[in-house]
Amino acid sequence: MLVPGRVFADRSFIERADEEKALDQVRNVACLPGIEMASLAMPDIHWGYGFAIGGVAAFRMEDGVISPGGVGYDIACGVRLIRTNLLAAEVMGTVPSLINELYGRIPAGVGRHGDIRLNQKEMSQLLMKGAPWVIEQGFGRREDIEAMEDGGVLEGADPAMVSSRAIERGFGQPGTLGAGNHFIEVQLVDEIYDEKAAEAYGVFKGQLCIMAHSGSRGLGHQVCSEYIKIMGGAASRAGIELPDRQLACAPIQSREGREYYAAMACAVNFARTNRQVMTHLIRESFEYVFRMSAEKLGLDLVYDVSHNLAKFEEHGGEGEKKRLCVHRKGATRSFPAGHPEVPARYRSVGQPVIVPGDMGTASYLLKGTEKAMAESFGSTCHGAGRVMGRRAARKVINGHELKARLEARGITVRTGKTSALAEEAPEAYKDIDKVVAVCHEVGLSLKVARLRPMGVIKG
Repeated sequence: MLVPGRVFADRSFIERADEEKALDQVRNVACLPGIEMASLAMPDIHWGYGFAIGGVAAFRMEDGVISPGGVGYDIACGVRLIRTNLLAAEVMGTVPSLINELYGRIPAGVGRHGDIRLNQKEMSQLLMKGAPWVIEQGFGRREDIEAMEDGGVLEGADPAMVSSRAIERGFGQPGTLGAGNHFIEVQLVDEIYDEKAAEAYGVFKGQLCIMAHSGSRGLGHQVCSEYIKIMGGAASRAGIELPDRQLACAPIQSREGREYYAAMACAVNFARTNRQVMTHLIRESFEYVFRMSAEKLGLDLVYDVSHNLAKFEEHGGEGEKKRLCVHRKGATRSFPAGHPEVPARYRSVGQPVIVPGDMGTASYLLKGTEKAMAESFGSTCHGAGRVMGRRAARKVINGHELKARLEARGITVRTGKTSALAEEAPEAYKDIDKVVAVCHEVGLSLKVARLRPMGVIKG
């Protein structure tokens, strides 16, 4: 190990991570060249490909590496929160109709395609320009750009670095949910912890909100798969001894490193565009159900943040700032008040941090902190974190019974395959309240609001 391994967690989370060998992955990452300060992991840590999910590592530009395993297969998988002016109690009876309308407009499930068809030129524009480009095509508002990480586009994207197979898999997928842990939820704000920040974010107790969680779909998966193969040879040529072949990587400044970053940035832009198109479809659904414009309904984007990507950022104290390649795999950016990359509208309180939980309990809205900048490269947890694999969950949980149980609690559920719902059962995840409590107590992100599900769409 070139640096220490540090895990932000309570004892039970540490013991669980050790049992499933996720701590070994934290140690392995600490052996990679050019790593800065420490190999880190958040309280939602669990075993992943190469890096543990919940892993964070930053590498120096001059001697560090970039690794697809430190980003993941679902590049720029992330979440966005949309507020409304609606009081949940006043429209509760409309939630089933709203969920049905959303389910009808937004394709969900493995391999599903939407109604938006792009030609080769349009796809190249999307991959280079991200969400701002699709907003120019009519899928959203200009002010949405101000409420997205990086303004909705990661610079440095080059479609020439994305294979024809990856692009082919992306055609027809903007505005689609996908499967796995991706979801759209209609939620109730049931707790406010920080009135000042909540007011800045436009959130209030009793409010109806919408949370959408999706990523780069088949395009991102293909990019990751192809570059993992390329990186294995690149690491060998660079004389890098890997403690785990899943940590295939290349020097940041190498040809392979630059090409992976350019392809990854394309997938990042695709993911953000995907969520932007979904936002447009969400607004259309609300307009149809409530017979009122999205503007009157107050359907404003609070924030969009990704939790699977590598980015070039500056970290360190005054006079000591370094440009680093920060890998966040299942970890969310958590920048503080006053940081220039926090949208102007939120700069007085800090960046909104959106942490989804499981479909039976709650999700959280938090704010970024100076403590995170000092101790975790401006990072915090990304969700509850699994305690049960998908196959294991299917063995012990019945999807039809789970659906009935959730609906008995007033949570409307729509899914393409009810039997597969078991994979995402609440008992397959850690307690989101405890995960968020760790981040709050150590200061990586501070609680602003808690939201609980009223209606859920799963792929």
